[in-house]
Amino acid sequence: MSTHVGTRPRLRQDLRIAVLLAGFSALATVAVIPYLLQIDPTRMPASSPSLTALVAIQAMTMFIVCALLAWAGLRMGHRVGLGAPLLQRWVNRHGDAGLRDRAPWQAIALGIAAGIALLVLSRVLDPLLLPQTQVEMTDIAGARSALYGLLASFYGGIVEEVQLRLFLMTLVAWAATWLTRRRAGFDGTLSPRIAWLAILVAALLFGVGHLPAAVMVWGLDAGVVFRTLLLNGIGGVVFGWLFWKRGFEMAVLAHFAADLVLHALVPLLLPHAAL
Repeated sequence: MSTHVGTRPRLRQDLRIAVLLAGFSALATVAVIPYLLQIDPTRMPASSPSLTALVAIQAMTMFIVCALLAWAGLRMGHRVGLGAPLLQRWVNRHGDAGLRDRAPWQAIALGIAAGIALLVLSRVLDPLLLPQTQVEMTDIAGARSALYGLLASFYGGIVEEVQLRLFLMTLVAWAATWLTRRRAGFDGTLSPRIAWLAILVAALLFGVGHLPAAVMVWGLDAGVVFRTLLLNGIGGVVFGWLFWKRGFEMAVLAHFAADLVLHALVPLLLPHAAL
């Protein structure tokens, strides 16, 4: 009987956070549209009414998808010690997580370092891995507005973290924990071995998710695939580690900081740099 009493409030608490994250995800989806139009104007209709309707549909779709994914991730996360402790404290007055204890400046610093590392690696790898006739096409990827890059950074920091870390990484951790501890049950902790498995799987799929954009710019090639998986995988490992050790909010901060470096600061300071 006590289980049901404790479970129902937690269901509502998770739902509140899921709806909040879904709302931010919908706004981030709207914010990324100018960036996408600048990269590929043909992907959206030219007429204003059609564009407005399409943006509204995409935002609503993202709201529903992210609400479901966030809620599922939060529900599973209770069993393996993953989740959004700060949001639980701020939204639901549950738990004792403090912002200072999560070291947000360290998360931001790690995100900035990851962004710089990806930029440096791309400078080294692009001439080696990209088809020679397409290396010059990297100027297309760099010809972006810093303002649009700033707006697009919210999509990466919020939507991609909801999908890849809060849901997918938690799902892998939950499934692996269930398989290895199904006789003893869950104890609310995550073993390092399973944590790293979940981090790497989510990081790999994070890279796979960026392949369509890379192929659109450089075409489908083994070097393009390797470059995209490696660079995005590095970022995915950093964000996944922060999610495991510091909570979902710190992964969001780090991802947002990395995207600011790549999509806002680089176009502002180096307008012809490839990302």
